Amino acid sequence: MITLLFRALLYLVSAGLGLLAADVLLDGFQIQWSQWWGFVVCILVFAVLQTVLSPWVSRLADRYAPVLMGGIGIVSTFIALLVVVLLPIGGLRITDLTGWLLGSVIVWLVTAVGSVLLPWLFLRRRLEARGARRGPRAGRQME
Repeated sequence: MITLLFRALLYLVSAGLGLLAADVLLDGFQIQWSQWWGFVVCILVFAVLQTVLSPWVSRLADRYAPVLMGGIGIVSTFIALLVVVLLPIGGLRITDLTGWLLGSVIVWLVTAVGSVLLPWLFLRRRLEARGARRGPRAGRQME
């Protein structure tokens, strides 16, 4: 249970980093800092939508357009961003086509990389400490 909560927290952090990266890199992708609570809700809604939409979009693409299978993450990111922007909570605004297209790619890329690197960064010390306590790995031949 703790592992699931830890992974969920890390995914929320990576989603937030993705949205922040798009805000910094694109003029048409704007986080509304005057409504910081709206941005926090945007991160939560985006992460939940991304988690739900990814398998759904994957099934649709597999059935109707197998060519799209490689872009499932970007498509589900675009749909999640669309829903988040349409919600009346504020916190995120996308104003132009570049913001929509490149924003989806940037958020997807940062979230994907963050989902791999963040657990490694946080767990690396713990794994190294565990390995140091156990000594050499079992099954390793001594030279």
